[in-house]
Amino acid sequence: MKTFELNGTLRNEYGKKFAKSLRKQDQIPCNLYGLGENITFTVNVADVRKLLYTPDTMVVLLNIDGKQHTAVVKETQFHPVSEICFHIDFLEVNDQKPVTVQIPVTLTGLAEGVKAGGKLSLGMRKLKVNGIYTNIPERVIVDITNLGLGKKLAVGDIQMAEGLRLMNPKDQCVAEVKATRASAEAAAAE
Repeated sequence: MKTFELNGTLRNEYGKKFAKSLRKQDQIPCNLYGLGENITFTVNVADVRKLLYTPDTMVVLLNIDGKQHTAVVKETQFHPVSEICFHIDFLEVNDQKPVTVQIPVTLTGLAEGVKAGGKLSLGMRKLKVNGIYTNIPERVIVDITNLGLGKKLAVGDIQMAEGLRLMNPKDQCVAEVKATRASAEAAAAE
């Protein structure tokens, strides 16, 4: 996975009023939990834009008042109308304890069903992968060359590297080739 460096400042005050005043100063309240005690801190809005508005999953190297922590983004909360980030939860990681993160799906190849006139549909943009954070890839690459017309590719059909597990239901559809009117008419004419 890619790495992202982020600086934070410890905070000692809590509550809605304090969080609201932080947001007016372009600060985002954050929590770090997972391996030891919970740490509450703030980060600058401009510093986290490249972390939040990307499809990639990144390992975050946090520097909170001089202390180094390695973490992943566990949850973000956004305002429902303005889409401004309200809060970020980070999960601290190490090389002994497995972690579950969502990573993007990339389809490769030209499906046989598409050649026959079907339409490719991506059902899941991200998959939940469990494993040691150093072993988790940046993307799940899925070859769809053998996917025929009217066929589906489920989560259970995807092979992962040793030590990694997919946490989504095995029968959930990742990609499928749907029949179109043109392909149905061509099949009926034959």
